[in-house]
Amino acid sequence: MSPIEAKRVPCEVYSRVNGYLRPVKQWNDAKAAEFENRKCFKLKEA
Repeated sequence: MSPIEAKRVPCEVYSRVNGYLRPVKQWNDAKAAEFENRKCFKLKEA
């Protein structure tokens, strides 16, 4: 294991579901799979 890997700390990912934030790891399998299929977009600043 490299020194960088040894310093890694797990982080919790949150996403909005039904109007409030929930940790992704608490989602059911179907919702987690949907989250994995999402595409990220970057908008150009006007």
